[in-house]
Amino acid sequence: MEINQAELFKVLGVETRIRIIELLKQRGPLGVSELSDVLGVTPSAVSQHLKILKHAGLVRNERKGYWIPYAINEEALEHCRNLLSKVCTCGCKGTGRVGEAELGASEDKIELLKKWESELQRQLNEVRCRIEDLEKEK
Repeated sequence: MEINQAELFKVLGVETRIRIIELLKQRGPLGVSELSDVLGVTPSAVSQHLKILKHAGLVRNERKGYWIPYAINEEALEHCRNLLSKVCTCGCKGTGRVGEAELGASEDKIELLKKWESELQRQLNEVRCRIEDLEKEK
């Protein structure tokens, strides 16, 4: 079942759900108890958020014995990115890069570029952590 754009972004308007998506992106499939421990919220609250994210098509799960891992639905996240790119006014055209239009309109270009650099550093750190986790699993 596909939900409309407004409903999709309403689902994403809750901080805990964004954090769940970020954790699943960073660490791969996780169960309710693992998410609960990291997020510091009750397993029942995590289950409710996952139910809503699953209904929206943003996550999926597949039972593996007693464990039910949840994972990101990459296609759904790509759909969200495309929707945001259509309404984005920064000039990045969905690349995530600082657009010339945004840079040209900025009064403090250095500060804007420093913010972008900081975001890229955060993303790079996430990638490094993911690599380390995968190397530990070998």
